[in-house]
Amino acid sequence: MSSIADKRVLTEEIAHLEAQLTAARARLNHSPTPSASNSNPALPPNGLPSHPLLLLSDSALPLGSFAFSSGLESYLAHNPYPKTASEAFPHFLTLALTTLATTTLPYLLAAHRSPEQLQELDATLDACTLCPVARRASVAQGKALLTLWERALRTGAGESPAALALGEFSVVLKSIPLHRDDGCEVSGHFAPIWAAVTRAMGITLRESAYTFLFNHAKAVVSAAVRASVMGPYAAQGMLAGTWLRGEIEDVMARNWGMDVEDAAQGVPMCDLWVGRHELLYSRIFNS
Repeated sequence: MSSIADKRVLTEEIAHLEAQLTAARARLNHSPTPSASNSNPALPPNGLPSHPLLLLSDSALPLGSFAFSSGLESYLAHNPYPKTASEAFPHFLTLALTTLATTTLPYLLAAHRSPEQLQELDATLDACTLCPVARRASVAQGKALLTLWERALRTGAGESPAALALGEFSVVLKSIPLHRDDGCEVSGHFAPIWAAVTRAMGITLRESAYTFLFNHAKAVVSAAVRASVMGPYAAQGMLAGTWLRGEIEDVMARNWGMDVEDAAQGVPMCDLWVGRHELLYSRIFNS
């Protein structure tokens, strides 16, 4: 195998095996003593859902995502389409997922594959994020996830390369000044930190990317409910339907092979909506 695609497949396979090994070591170090009360042959360990994945997909995860609408509030205020809010929302959600996939997904993929490059990827993403409002939202959630990692999720993760990279990143982020001697500056963007955390917790690359996009969709749908775009049952129906799953899988497939150097804003209007959010006369979200 000599092509770039084949090398990438092998890299992902190695990363997947390393993640499985890290998760197995964590279970070995923290597994309870087998007893008649907790043994159940009908539920083999390998047949259970991924416990870390369930944790990170929880809407109650304290990341502050509920405070952001990802431009939805500004989009509705500017109302670029002659439709009702509920009719226009699926179109906006598609644009929001496309924006996330073209601007930040490549950084997530790169950080998961090579967590030792976490600081460099964070600095590059910060330099390439032109919208200051979007930058603040990404950094706020990234720092919240890093704090959550250190205070709650770090236990049992072992000393994997991703865990070590997160530890080094945290030290640099907390240092004063933030500038290192080599000129690299870290900010704490959400996507690279998410990738390193999921890698350290034994979550595969595809699971990490899909959950990241799905969590973003959940946050936007939640914002739509609070903005009275739709009711809670309609929102759950959208999350549970095949349409959203197809949208996420589609943007993943279209941007899976994109390198960091090729990442760019795929929907320029999203930056305008997010950037003009602070100019609204009244607003209920931070962005």
